[in-house]
Amino acid sequence: QVQLVESGGGLVQAGRFRKLSCTASGRIFSFRPRGWYRQAPGKQRELVAFVTPSGTTVYGDTVKGRFIVTRDENALYLEMNTLKPEDTGVYYCNAGIRATASSQEDDYWGQGTQVTVSS
Repeated sequence: QVQLVESGGGLVQAGRFRKLSCTASGRIFSFRPRGWYRQAPGKQRELVAFVTPSGTTVYGDTVKGRFIVTRDENALYLEMNTLKPEDTGVYYCNAGIRATASSQEDDYWGQGTQVTVSS
């Protein structure tokens, strides 16, 4: 069974750094990581950062200049600098995955990893 798995969340003090990772588990043919989203308590899920197939990166307004999204052939990463309490939320990874060479690319979401920033 194919799954997206996020890791790296936890409790961190304001002003500090944290790095999230997202990988695919199970047998897959291709993995195309797209981006990170987050959901704070009582709020809608919002874009944090995504990377296009050509490598262009786009960031949400609240994280520009502080967060950096990168990828390699096996994973998607989110480097979070100068964290603020308002960055608290569940962070979700999104990717396109083909299970076999003959299958279509399906959209996958991870279960999320909690990031809590204390003041």
